[in-house]
Amino acid sequence: MSWMIVRVRGTIHARHDVVETLGFLHLNRPNHATVLPESPNVRGMLSKVQGYVTWGEADAETLGLLLAARGETAEGTRLAAGSAPGGAAPAIPELAAKLAKGGLPAAAELKPLFRLKAPKGGWRSTKKPYALGGALGYRGRAVNDLVRKMI
Repeated sequence: MSWMIVRVRGTIHARHDVVETLGFLHLNRPNHATVLPESPNVRGMLSKVQGYVTWGEADAETLGLLLAARGETAEGTRLAAGSAPGGAAPAIPELAAKLAKGGLPAAAELKPLFRLKAPKGGWRSTKKPYALGGALGYRGRAVNDLVRKMI
C-alpha cells in the first residue's frame, strides 16, 4: 500500500529539521504531491511534518488519472496518454498499479513528485488538522478526492 502526500503550506518561519524532512520527501513547494510506500521511516517523517502536509491511502484509479495528467519522466517529458516512458515500458494502468503497491521509488523512470494546481474550491483552513475541519494531517482515502480536485 502507498500513501499520497500533498504539501499544503510553505516553509516561512519553519524549523530547519522540518524543511529538511520536506526535502527528503521531495515536496519542494506547496501543492506538490508524492507517492511513497507505507513504512515506519515514512511514518516518522510524516509525524514530523504533519503541520505542513496532508496524506492518506492512494488508490490505483486516482494514480492513473494523476499519471495521465501530471506524470513526468526522469528526463522531464510528459507521459503519453496511451504509453509509458521508453516505449516498451508498461502503460499508465500498469504504472498506476505499480505505484499503488510500492510508491514512486518502485518506478525509477518517473520524477519523484507531481506538480499540482490548488484545489478547486480552495483549501480548508491550512492551520487546522483534517479532523477539526482543516486541511492538514492524515485524511485516509479522502486524499484521493483532494488530488482529483487538484489535477
